[in-house]
Amino acid sequence: MTTALFSPMTVRNVTFRNRLWVSPMCQYSCEGQDGVPTDWHLVHLGSFARGGAGLVVAEASGVTPEGRISPWCTGIWSDEQVAEWSRITRFIHGQGAKAGIQLAHAGRKGSTYRDWSGKGSVALPDGGWTAVAPSPLAFPGYAEPRELTLDEISELPGIWAASARRALDAGFDVVEVHAAHGYLLHEFLSPLSNAREDEYGGSLENRARLVLDVVRAVRAEVGEDVPVFLRLSATDWSEPDGWTVDDTVAVSEWAHAAGADLVDVSSGGLVAGVRIPTGPNYQVPFASAVRSGAHVATGAVGQIVGARQAEDIIASGDADAVFVGREFLRDPHLPLRMAHELGERLDYWPLQYLRGDFAARPDVA
Repeated sequence: MTTALFSPMTVRNVTFRNRLWVSPMCQYSCEGQDGVPTDWHLVHLGSFARGGAGLVVAEASGVTPEGRISPWCTGIWSDEQVAEWSRITRFIHGQGAKAGIQLAHAGRKGSTYRDWSGKGSVALPDGGWTAVAPSPLAFPGYAEPRELTLDEISELPGIWAASARRALDAGFDVVEVHAAHGYLLHEFLSPLSNAREDEYGGSLENRARLVLDVVRAVRAEVGEDVPVFLRLSATDWSEPDGWTVDDTVAVSEWAHAAGADLVDVSSGGLVAGVRIPTGPNYQVPFASAVRSGAHVATGAVGQIVGARQAEDIIASGDADAVFVGREFLRDPHLPLRMAHELGERLDYWPLQYLRGDFAARPDVA
């Protein structure tokens, strides 16, 4: 049988073997604080490819040193980083999966400690930097950011495009523009963090200007064959004053016209202390709204843990793919297990692991 979850999906010139994909998950594990991925990243990301994922997306990686969330985050701004990412993408490809990377700038949520090293912003003498944002409005508990100048904003699309080129040089098949979770591009989108009075503030069109310019620049750089994804937070969970689902649908439609192929729909991250009604599938309706309202492919996220649950999301048309995070951390071989639970026979079990195949195999002693 062929289930919806394990049916192939083609985006531009890239075909994914299934629709069960690994969400980008920050590891905060660059101990050299140089943005260069390490053996940890190779094993972390490689295990998901070995486990049968269709697409493995590497964590939010800074398009500049100051674009990192923390000093321990990966980057995609240097040749040294490209060389190490290449080692990782080669392994992912060798396991039959596709490789993606999230191109990110943390904005006012940059220069912060990883959870096990401290709290709040990292001071300059300790390896931190002054964060930047559309407006000098701090995220609660973090240092006040510096407002970006118009000249600095005008340079950002080119910076994203240069990182996209490095991503292709490193062997990535997909690039994702990170405009969610309260980071820089999301900060421009939301009226709660963008108080500008120039062409990048005020109306929805103005607040979306930078995101669309970045998508256009990335599309122009990678050409017509490479998928470009866009991650958006569908809501700040602070309606009616914050970013809303209707805003997300509108910007998704504009972004699709600008060259984005799929919108990876999450939520939240911009403001602290809001009440989010979490639970299984709690963000799936956002992906469905964007898919139907903006007429663009979407990925669904958020407490997707079961095989039948994931299958139903795809089969119902709520989304075109599911991005899974925490459940992959619990079980890197999640696709192999979900396929068995759905009665799907896969032909990409690693040969070294056939003894562990869920189905009886009389040819294996």
